[in-house]
Amino acid sequence: MTSQITVDGQVSLDKQGPGPVRSGLRGHPWLTLFAVAIGVMMVTLDGTIVAVANPAITADLGATLAEVQWITNGYLLALAVSLITAGKLGDRFGHRQTFLIGIAGFAASSAAIGLSSGVELVIGFRVAQGLFGALLMPAALGLLRATFPAEKLNMAIGIWGMVIGASTAAGPIVGGLLVEHVSWQSVFFINIPVGVIALAFGLAILLDHRAENAPRSFDLPGVVLLSAAMFSLVWALIKAAEWGWGDSRTLLFLAASVLCFGIFAVWETKVSEPLIPLGMFRSLPLSAGTVLMVLMAFAFMGGLFFVTFYLQNVHGMSPVDSGLHLLPLTGMMIVGSPLAGAAITKVGPRVPLVLGMVATAAACFGMSRLTPETGTLTMSLWFALLGLGLAPVMVGATEVIVGNAPLELSGVAGGLQQAAMQVGGSLGTAVLGAVMAGTVSDTFGDNWAGAGLPPLSPEQLAGAETAVSVGVAPVTPGLPPEVVQTITTVTHETFVDGMSTAFTVAGIVAVLAAVVAGFTKRGAHAAPGAGAGHI
Repeated sequence: MTSQITVDGQVSLDKQGPGPVRSGLRGHPWLTLFAVAIGVMMVTLDGTIVAVANPAITADLGATLAEVQWITNGYLLALAVSLITAGKLGDRFGHRQTFLIGIAGFAASSAAIGLSSGVELVIGFRVAQGLFGALLMPAALGLLRATFPAEKLNMAIGIWGMVIGASTAAGPIVGGLLVEHVSWQSVFFINIPVGVIALAFGLAILLDHRAENAPRSFDLPGVVLLSAAMFSLVWALIKAAEWGWGDSRTLLFLAASVLCFGIFAVWETKVSEPLIPLGMFRSLPLSAGTVLMVLMAFAFMGGLFFVTFYLQNVHGMSPVDSGLHLLPLTGMMIVGSPLAGAAITKVGPRVPLVLGMVATAAACFGMSRLTPETGTLTMSLWFALLGLGLAPVMVGATEVIVGNAPLELSGVAGGLQQAAMQVGGSLGTAVLGAVMAGTVSDTFGDNWAGAGLPPLSPEQLAGAETAVSVGVAPVTPGLPPEVVQTITTVTHETFVDGMSTAFTVAGIVAVLAAVVAGFTKRGAHAAPGAGAGHI
């Protein structure tokens, strides 16, 4: 593949020759990885650090529970809806530009949140954060794909995964310290210096690789259809816990999602330069990698959702302490990601991916046996096994998706990888949340009566079950200590029963993912133009 540097400093890639020419530090692969990693760290740190600040935001701004939920849901919706479109923007206009805009916008949105005086402004700027984060993440993968040769891409993605693991682990700890010793605003202000550093390195280091046959137009009807489909799907998943899976509103949004996806698929076969060339999915490894990412995120994020409640509400840990107890999980992801990258480079992704999902399934089944009395050592062993299993999957599935897409579609592939993860996480949280709610509904009343506690009215029972579903004992002021202890015991036992069932379902999904992993293979790094045709 030969290359030429155009008048605007971009690198245009032709079909023959060794790759793009770089000069000096600009475009250096490992410096590019460093510059990209700083930006990615800012976004992933924000993903876990904000949850710690929610109680303080509630108290300071007088927010309702629904408003606080929107601080998370607004960000999630904006991110999920925009990821693939943002990846296409990178393919069309250059990943360097979209990455830098994402960095600047994310940092500016963070500053605006910290200066906000009302919860409505916080929610609005969180949506802006999601949109800018969507620009940043696929562009990061597109830059890595274009910069690193095939034999080093797995190691680069492994280090990229290590940064994600480290910043995810740091989020609850850093957030807890900032909220406790500074203010909730500092949780967002911390993104400003990080963003400035990432922007400075990006301007100095990043080189915009542009494929010779990169898209020249933009599929606006495709963007509208895909955005509507993703919004309807993620909205239904978010609201299913409140509305119920059989509620007409949930079914309406799911039906709208299916309809929009169907129209989108038909439209993409008609347009000259589609948003997602459906020919990409003729690649069985790419399709398998996408499904694998959904299933992995279902098991991981859906199951982990309950672990935080287990640590804080059942074991009574502070957010900082619960973050420290999760270090075996994130620590194994940090250590395992670059090692997984090296192993995948040597033997290909299939065996590490299958073994990773088997280990993830074993960890999920192991965590289904946790009790209110389980000690730190036992918890840490299962958390460590989960991190060890997830590391090769995060690295390998990413490489399978991005590496099996043609270079001019690397941004779309990066957006697809991130969108699959968001949808899988939302689906896992919604489905396993329904499993938890169903288990609590089936067992709590009997457990309450079996403990000799006074009968509850239907309204009291419904309110108590809502609290028990997150491990909180429905205790009213003035009760005798022995009654409080009995209610707490019943609550924790019921919650752990529900968590056990949820982790069992997550383990079954992980086993299914191990089967899907058997269909993956090393990225083909297709030449420009491959897979871009219509079906």
